[in-house]
Amino acid sequence: MQFERAVDVHLPFADAMARTREALAAQGFGILTEIDMEATLRAKRGAEIGPYVILGACNPALAEGALAADPRIGVLLPCSVVVRATGPDTTRVHVFDPDLIAELTGVEGLTAYADDAGARVQAALDDLGS
Repeated sequence: MQFERAVDVHLPFADAMARTREALAAQGFGILTEIDMEATLRAKRGAEIGPYVILGACNPALAEGALAADPRIGVLLPCSVVVRATGPDTTRVHVFDPDLIAELTGVEGLTAYADDAGARVQAALDDLGS
């Protein structure tokens, strides 16, 4: 099962992080959380995985509507966006596919919110890929 959408960005990691934030903001997403997996795994496990950050992105209007349709949807919020280095000048950005929200939950009232989120996520990825 495909559960994410992704794009390769021809930028070093730090630049790709900044561009990812900009592309998400342009689509109405704010960043609620940021998890530095590289630092966490180094500190907790001594592992070296390279630059890898998980952003918790949220569009407040979409979140409000989705929560009104089904308050349990909070377990799938915020939308996870992974930014990870794949080389010195290349980065891959992965986003949980919002289309799966309605499919996973079976709640028809969430379809419009998932479709809107999916369109916005795709626009952000398209922006990053150009």
